[in-house]
Amino acid sequence: MRKLVLLAVVGLAAQLVDGSLGMAYGVTSTTLLLAIGTNPAAASATVHLAEIGTTLASGVSHWRFGNVDWRVVRRVGVPGAIGAFLGATFLANLSLDVAAPVMSAILLTLGLYILVRFTVKGLRKDRLGQPLRKRFLAPLGLFAGFVDATGGGGWGPVGTPALLASGRMEPRKVIGSIDTSEFLVSIAASLGFLLALGSAGIDVAWVLALLIGGVIAAPIAAWLVRLIPPRILGSAVGGVIVLTNTRTLLRSDWLNLGGTTTAALVLGFVALVWAAAVAWSVRAYRREASAEAAEAELEALTAQPAATH
Repeated sequence: MRKLVLLAVVGLAAQLVDGSLGMAYGVTSTTLLLAIGTNPAAASATVHLAEIGTTLASGVSHWRFGNVDWRVVRRVGVPGAIGAFLGATFLANLSLDVAAPVMSAILLTLGLYILVRFTVKGLRKDRLGQPLRKRFLAPLGLFAGFVDATGGGGWGPVGTPALLASGRMEPRKVIGSIDTSEFLVSIAASLGFLLALGSAGIDVAWVLALLIGGVIAAPIAAWLVRLIPPRILGSAVGGVIVLTNTRTLLRSDWLNLGGTTTAALVLGFVALVWAAAVAWSVRAYRREASAEAAEAELEALTAQPAATH
């Protein structure tokens, strides 16, 4: 019972982060399952089965708060489902000892780009509202879906940075659309795992515990994402990606520094840089908000004499 309660709490916390930052449910939940001895394929299958419910609840919540672009959901979600099915079949028959650090290196690069861009420049506004092309969304969905199924998480870490970097969507709509389209990815991945593995290693009670926690957190996260300013949200997302994938690389066979003092120092340094970046973004946002408020007040004052005449 204690383990089930822990899983429910992890599911709640993971969905709270995922729904507000567009990533981390799969990574967080899969990490816990691996830590208690679940094999990688069964861990990913368990998480994806739970995500069928959590992503449905998250999608509905984001839709109700106006955070979803359905055209993007369709164009990225369908290829994502195909990639997830292929990835689930692939994982059931292959070790990812080499693939995992390669993928982490790619995601780390994306994370650094997002972190620096949003911290230094904020959200690019000159391209907001411009349509995202299908030739960009389809390959992105296929790739992200494959990564998600093989790594037990990755739809958000791949999809969210790529859409944020385009500068064509508000961060809250990026997150809402990615979370909503993940419903299709979760169904396809689960089907792939069930066909390849059967039900071996999948504990239904664990699935339900993760599901319950995630469903509770989904509407809270969808409401929260509307309140976080885009610049701060971008810095937070970039920091999550950098910290998570730095940790993965340090524990990989490439570096083999997991658990050492060097690894702890590196992760501590990354965490400090991330905190400083978020603090910088908060200050920059406050300055921008004050400037916009002063400008609006000045316009209102100059408009009053004209109105009296």
